[in-house]
Formats: sequence, structure tokens, C-alpha cells
Amino acid sequence: MGFFAFLILGLIAGAIAKLILPGRQGGGFFVTLLLGVVGAFLGGWLGSVLFNAPLQEFFSLQTWLLAIGGALIVLLIWGLITRNRTRSR
Repeated sequence: MGFFAFLILGLIAGAIAKLILPGRQGGGFFVTLLLGVVGAFLGGWLGSVLFNAPLQEFFSLQTWLLAIGGALIVLLIWGLITRNRTRSR
């Protein structure tokens, strides 16, 4: 799977992870999509290291589950980091 296909996969996985994850994480929609891309790369890397999972097909269920799982992990970590920040207005 090429870089741009993985980028699109990450954008969609980030949006799905945002829908799955309850509560508010810091950042807007754009940050969520960027975190989804990072999470897709993380999920793909973890899947290849831990499970020896090949990620060559865009429409593979295994690829999507690993990307969404990675996006969930990154969004959880991001939520923990930004939870205690207060905004001054």
C-alpha cells in the first residue's frame, strides 16, 4: 500500500476513532485527523511487529482494524496529555 493510500486510511481511521472514543479530547477536527494518521502508522507498525501482519491491501479488514486501533491509542494518549490544560480567554 502506498503512502497516500495509508494517509487516506489514517484520516478515515482517525474520524472513526473519534466517533468510538467517548468524551472530549483536546484539539479540533484537523488535529483529530492528524492524530488518526499517526495512529494508523502506529497500528500498522505494531501489527507488523507483534502479529507479523501484512498491510498491503487498502480494503483489508485487518488493515482497517489495526489503523483504527492505533488511532484509538493515539487519541487516548492525546486526551490524557491535554486533559489538564486550561484555556484562558
